[in-house]
Amino acid sequence: MSSAVSRPDAAKSEDALAYFQNKLSYETDCWDVHHAIINNQIDFVLLDVRSKDAFVKGHIEGAILMPHWKINFDNLIDFPKQTLFVVYCAGPHCNATEKAAIKLAILGRPVKKMLGGICGWLDEGFELVEGMDEKSISQLS
Repeated sequence: MSSAVSRPDAAKSEDALAYFQNKLSYETDCWDVHHAIINNQIDFVLLDVRSKDAFVKGHIEGAILMPHWKINFDNLIDFPKQTLFVVYCAGPHCNATEKAAIKLAILGRPVKKMLGGICGWLDEGFELVEGMDEKSISQLS
């Protein structure tokens, strides 16, 4: 008798390869974002898509506050069209990243979701910063 784990059968290896490679086109993780930040390899814009109150209580250093409901053509005008946006929210219990990613994709902008959000960031042992500076909100109209 087979277990619930092995039912249904696993995908063919070539299908699994395509699936998992494709997922990396849509997602990144906290570790990779942190590694890029601490090694000054920031080739993306990190967007915190939560509320201003949540952002002020704690966010990833260098992130820009752009709540998902404020993502629009005008608020992105200062970013080159090819800018990669990495979006994060509170964590797995929050769907703000999906809302943000949909808006960015509709606007023709490259986007990836940072898996885990703030919960994942903290689970990895990484620090948050509190408050808000002008750079954090400079893109909002």
